[in-house]
This record gives sequence, C-alpha cells and structure tokens, in this order.
Amino acid sequence: MQFRTVIAVRNVLPGVGARAANPGRRSLRIYGAQPLIVRAPMTVPSLLLANAFLIFAMMLVLWVISVPLKDVSFIDAFWAFGFVLIAWFTAFLLDSDGYRSLLVCVLVTLWGLRLGIHLFRRWLSHGADQRYTAMIENAKLPAPLYTLLYIFLLQGVLMWIVSLPVQLGQRGGLLQELGVLALAGATLAVVGILVESIGDWQLARFKANPANRGEVMDRGLWRYTRHPNYFGDCCFWGGIFLIACEAPGGWMSLPGPVLMTLLLVKWSGAGLLEKGLKRSRPGYEEYIRRTSAFIPWPPST
Repeated sequence: MQFRTVIAVRNVLPGVGARAANPGRRSLRIYGAQPLIVRAPMTVPSLLLANAFLIFAMMLVLWVISVPLKDVSFIDAFWAFGFVLIAWFTAFLLDSDGYRSLLVCVLVTLWGLRLGIHLFRRWLSHGADQRYTAMIENAKLPAPLYTLLYIFLLQGVLMWIVSLPVQLGQRGGLLQELGVLALAGATLAVVGILVESIGDWQLARFKANPANRGEVMDRGLWRYTRHPNYFGDCCFWGGIFLIACEAPGGWMSLPGPVLMTLLLVKWSGAGLLEKGLKRSRPGYEEYIRRTSAFIPWPPST
C-alpha cells in the first residue's frame, strides 16, 4: 500500500509562503515544497467493510425492483455484474494503479460482463426461473420478506465471501509486479472464461434446435464433462485466487474459491440442476454413468 503525496511547486524562495507569491489567491500556505499526505492507506477491515456496504446497497436496490415485478430471477445476472462492480470499486478505494490490480479488474470484467449478459438475455427470453418460484411458493414467510432475506441478502453474503480474492488481490500499491503465480492464475482464469463461454454457446445452440427437445446434451465439451460451464467458472476463480496470492495477505482469500466450488458442485449448481434433469430427461441416468461429473475426462464405454 502506498501513500499518495502532493508536492507544491511554485516559483517562491524557501521560507516564502505561497500566498506571498500570489497574494490575490486563497491557498494553503506551504513553505518551500514540503510533501503533503492527502490519503492514508486503507486497512483490510475497512476495505472489506466498505465492499460489504456496497453489496448490501446493491442487493437492497435489486430487491426493491423485484417486488413489483414479482420475479427475482434476474438476480443471477446481477450476481455476475456485481463482481465487476466490486473489482473496480476496490481499485478506487485502494487508489491502486499497479499491474496486478489492473489484471484482476480486466479479468473479472471480461468474466462478469460475458456471464451477466448471457444470464440476463436468458431471463428476458425464458422468464421466471422455476427454482426460485418453487422456493417462494413453499416459504413460510411473506414473499417480499423471504426474497429479501433468503435470496438477495443471502446472495450478497455469498458474493462478499467469493469476491475476497478480488478485494485482497489488489492490495500492494505500486509494488505490483506480476510473478509466476499471477501469470499462472491469469492463464487459468482465461482458460476458465473460454471453457465456460464455449460450453454455454454449445448448449444454447443445442436448445435452439427443436429436434433436440427432451434430449440430453452430450456433444462438444458436454461429451467430456456434464457441467463444462461450472468447471470453467471454478477455473476462473481458482485463477483469480492465484493472482491474489501475490498480494500482501492474499492467501487469506482462500474461502472465496472454496465456497464457489462448493456452490457449483454441491449446492446451488450441479447438484440442484441434476435432480431436475433426472426427472425430465429419460437418458440422463445413462449420461451420468458414462460422463465425468465435473473435471473433463474421456467418456467411459
């Protein structure tokens, strides 16, 4: 973390105030050219707290929008957009202009905008997500209160934890040379973006063909893993964590990629999705038998 300084340089003799050099102008009296510290370094707790307030405000606004719509499904798109906001807000808070900070912001922006636009377009064309609809219908609380607590604010907490590498990975001020870990992390993150993008594109093309209605997608990347998009997502966040490890205390952001992996593999991602696919796709059990669940691998015979 660096200190930013402003140095007053005027055509004045040492010991002669700035006001004396320009008597008609109101200015701070600075003798000679003494450095003036204008910003103190932000501590880790302050950074994390500031981003927590940002996420809370964003989720509150989205919840207010969802109430008259009676639909919360668009939250998936803003889950992705939110990380982009966190990345650039963190760079602003840290007043950071180092290579690592720029690398993190660019990668998160590429990932977040691509995924967010994809999910937002899907919401516009398909409407409410039945998973959210079922959750709200089975809730014991009034719908607005339930969605605030268990959808928007809960996702806000998850976003704050997952984004730890984005926040802590930008610390270090101007001393942000990219080492082996950062380069390896950037490579892994780019691979993740490509795998996720190709998987989503292949699935969209498959679904767009009426002849494939009710069929199991087992072509392209989907031949080697049942969830190439989730695998790509996991690679991306693992890569961001590797980049963050070169920042002071960046290793403490490990809960971020661990939580994202659990979300993708066990909880809201693949685990929840496959429960419905087993019921709606007659050949899905056979697809499970021959295809790797997560890590791409040649199908078994």
